[in-house]
Amino acid sequence: MTEHDIEVTVNGTAHELTVDSRTLLVHALRDELGYTGTNVGCESSTCGACTVHLDGDAVKSCTLLAVQADGAEIGTVEGLAEDGTYAPIQEGFQKEHGLQCGYCTPGMMLSANDLLERNPDPDEEEIREAIEGNLCRCTGYQNIVNAVEFAADEMSAAAATDGGEDVTETTAADGGGDD
Repeated sequence: MTEHDIEVTVNGTAHELTVDSRTLLVHALRDELGYTGTNVGCESSTCGACTVHLDGDAVKSCTLLAVQADGAEIGTVEGLAEDGTYAPIQEGFQKEHGLQCGYCTPGMMLSANDLLERNPDPDEEEIREAIEGNLCRCTGYQNIVNAVEFAADEMSAAAATDGGEDVTETTAADGGGDD
């Protein structure tokens, strides 16, 4: 089997690793680099549990080879919080009960965050379209939609009062767990 040396930046941290030609990005992130928030689900791009940001776009990491990410900027759920403070989407999932088992939550949050970066004021239909590639077998989706709406409102309020800085007070240390 052929091995390749690649470099990726994950959540702002540069990494160099050697991967086999057939190593999927999801496995490189989880098994080689320890970013276990990215979940392995269907391995056929159906469920979205493996969603990450790759150079700013939400992608399903189970359908990309790690060598395809050489030189890329990757964002995982572990990178959403800043300085121990939850991102608005994380706070929304917590406050609006947007998760149950939590398996789909990291991918769902990254897909929703991708939407909010492109459209800071989505309506319910736009939210549902943005998350349609992510399956949740527990919640029935309404609480997830509510969580995304909460995050959009928080981001809008923060932008209006602070010139765009996040002013949420919930921290990762306040509970909520690693999803």
